[in-house]
Amino acid sequence: MSQYLCPECGYRYDERHGEPHEGYAPGTTWEELPDTFTCPDCAVRVKADFSRLED
Repeated sequence: MSQYLCPECGYRYDERHGEPHEGYAPGTTWEELPDTFTCPDCAVRVKADFSRLED
């Protein structure tokens, strides 16, 4: 599973952990997130702004 980094605040979305308090269960892949997904920490960056981290 992969991780994705917010360039604004450094938040990492980890597919293994999901983001349960935002409604995304553990195991939710990046592709399954809606295009309207915004960073849960800073709310400044959208999904397209995130970069995938090397596995």
